[in-house]
Formats: sequence, C-alpha cells, structure tokens
Amino acid sequence: MTGKLSTPTVLKTIIDRKVEEVRERQGMASLSEVMALANGAAETRGFTESLARCAASGRPAVIAEVKKASPSKGVIREDFRPAEIARSYQAGGAACLSVLTDRDFFQGADAYLQDAREACELPVIRKDFTIDPYQIWEARALGADAILLIVACLERPLLGELYAVAMEAGLDVLVEVHDRQELDEALELQPALLGINNRNLHTFDTSLQTTFDLLPHIPEGTQVVTESGIHSREDVELMLSHSVHTFLVGEAFMRAEDPGQELRRLFG
Repeated sequence: MTGKLSTPTVLKTIIDRKVEEVRERQGMASLSEVMALANGAAETRGFTESLARCAASGRPAVIAEVKKASPSKGVIREDFRPAEIARSYQAGGAACLSVLTDRDFFQGADAYLQDAREACELPVIRKDFTIDPYQIWEARALGADAILLIVACLERPLLGELYAVAMEAGLDVLVEVHDRQELDEALELQPALLGINNRNLHTFDTSLQTTFDLLPHIPEGTQVVTESGIHSREDVELMLSHSVHTFLVGEAFMRAEDPGQELRRLFG
C-alpha cells in the first residue's frame, strides 16, 4: 500500500486516515466479534448476479449510488434520506445500490447502508476504501452484499489477500482500476466484475476516455462497470455504443429532486 501512495495526493490523504480509522474500530470490536456477527448476517442478495441478469436482458444495469458528499464537490445532497433514496432507486429500475460509508471525506455512515438495504430488495455494495480484512468481515456484518477493492491503493499481495477474504466471507467484489497498470494487476484475479473509474483518485479529474482506452485490454466475459462522469443521456448512449452496459452513477442522481425519476430519464 505504501509504495503506491508515496506521493501526496487526495487518495493518500484518505488512505492515511483510513488506516487510523480501522485501528480505532478494532479497538471497539475484535475481529472475532465482527466475524461472529458476519456469520449471523442475512443471506446475500447476489450483487454480481443482479447486474449480469439486467445486462443480459438488454437494458443498462445501473448501480445507483447513495452519497451525501465528496471531497471534490462537498455536500451534494442536503436532504439526505438513505431509505427514501433506496426506494426511489428501486422504483426507477436500478439493478443494485452503492452506499458510501466513509465518514471523514464523504460524510457517510454504516447506518446509511443498513437503512438503504432494509428499505428495498436490491443488493448493496459497501462503497469505502477497503485496506484490511477486518473491513470485509465488518461489511458482511453490516449486511453488505459486495465490497469495493481499489487497485490504486493496494499492493498486489494485499489485493489478492483481500479478494480471497471477500470470497471466504461470501461477498461479491467490484475491482476498480483507472489505468493500464492497475488493469493488468486486477486481471490476475480474474474478477467477474471490473470497475473502470473515469475519475483519477489522485487528482479527482474525470474523463470518460479512461473507459474507452482500457476496454480493448479486457478479456471477453468480464462484466465492465463504468464509474463516474455519467451525467447525460448522451454519455449513456456513448457507453452503450462501446458495448458497456453496466454503470455506477451517483452525483447525477443525488442532485435531482427525485433520484429514481432521474435514473429513468437517463437510462429508460
């Protein structure tokens, strides 16, 4: 982890704080305690399966994000009610939910994930910066159906370890990349779900070209999720024309009065 984040960037600042946060959480509940809670959690809903089923039906598979704020944009949605947002997304045709749980930089909370999942029938990914096996068991205990692994902040041995722990915990994994080197590392895992983040997490600049540049290097049969930068119907049509049918969208929905209605407008 340290080798990849030797240069001061936004991502390094987030991860440095995340290391402290994990240590704090471990002081409140031991790994064995969290694993016991995880083993008693409700059955998972099939995050990857839901996306594949939706895409196979010929319609866009949308992971709709429940996000209050971001480091680059500040507060995105003042009237933030995760349960209502989740119900709106389900009515709007979302395949899955993504819920931000990072507190310090995204104003997220574990309770937001629990509230959103309880309010609907959709599978939910815990959107956070996973750097330790403890967080994976914690995600399962919270009721998550999947986790995110960001290659930009994980050295190869740790990336492989975390992926294996997620499999052991019964969670699906979205492996996220944003350049060719990260893609090559991710493909060693042979992931079913590969996220291409059009936002550079070091600078927070966004370009849809990131997805298009990486597509030719991804093996057939891998479900590609394009993340960030989808704001218009034209953006959606552009991705569909490149055979990208799975999307993770947050800000465009969060700024709309009715997130589910905005989902229908962009993807209907």
